[in-house]
Amino acid sequence: MTGPGGGSGVLGVDSGGSGLRVVLAVDGGRVTAPLASRVPVRTGPRGIDAGHLLEQLVPMARRLMADTEVGTLRAVTVGAAGLTTLGDSLRAELPAGLARELGARRLALVADAVAAYTGALGQRVGAVVAAGTGMIAIGTDLREWRRADGWGHLLGDSGSGAWIGQAGLDAALRAYDGRPGGSGPLLARAEAVFGSATALPGQLYPRPDRPAVLASFAPEVAACADGDDPAAVGILAAAARHIADTAAAVCPTRADLPSGEVPLALTGGLFKLGDPLLVPLRAALADRLPYARQVPAAGDPLDGAVGIAVELADDRLALPRDDSMLYVVRNASDSRSRDRSP
Repeated sequence: MTGPGGGSGVLGVDSGGSGLRVVLAVDGGRVTAPLASRVPVRTGPRGIDAGHLLEQLVPMARRLMADTEVGTLRAVTVGAAGLTTLGDSLRAELPAGLARELGARRLALVADAVAAYTGALGQRVGAVVAAGTGMIAIGTDLREWRRADGWGHLLGDSGSGAWIGQAGLDAALRAYDGRPGGSGPLLARAEAVFGSATALPGQLYPRPDRPAVLASFAPEVAACADGDDPAAVGILAAAARHIADTAAAVCPTRADLPSGEVPLALTGGLFKLGDPLLVPLRAALADRLPYARQVPAAGDPLDGAVGIAVELADDRLALPRDDSMLYVVRNASDSRSRDRSP
């Protein structure tokens, strides 16, 4: 099925823990305002539920196509959190579903980190750290992808919002107990936010959104660090070292660029903590990656999804293919059309 108009364009989709965002880029340059669903796509026995994603995406896509008089989608890119480990259903079912419902034949399924990378740096050698509640770093020399962390708050995400928040609450409870490493200011902030210290486990452990709850305390840690609380300052210094170590694990070498300087972009809400985190982070990056040049991120993951769709539609996609990170189908009606080559 195609839309009612005679124009053409590409669709960019960002599917994450807070829901789905969709934009349409019309040939000629116009990009619509995003439509959003606040319902995260479900996961099931086969991972991310392709049927649930289509239920949300198709009505939004049709509305955007009708509003812009676009009848043909030349390509679609879906950036999905969890694609690397939970993407079997999407890879198996989404190409045919999008062809059937929207007439889209070319599809790129990309990990959210790849969408973040492309939104920040486009199709060039470099590295990106995407940090918010969680944290992941991704880099490429345009031959292969390198990724580090992104293991979730129980196994990793070191230096993330959840990590900082948990470390801050640990320092608060140490102060409550009278153990070394405690912080009176962090205890005061924890009790202001969550209630008494003894109530904190009940506030946290039953919650299905524990990482987000932990991350919500990160700004309190930054505020205490800005007030020169030694424990809070130490937590953010440790977070900065973790972030720099993760960036170093994925960053291409000097030899990958003629200039010898590798661009590094930081993207995500964590960096809105400001100087209490950014000052030690700049020092840690200078120590671990002296040849990296920090550059501003050009855009966000939704911008990255649109950019990949444009390049795919025009046969200019130069990013490395990888079934778990960047899965490309050039003709959704032909199961043999999976694209493995740059």
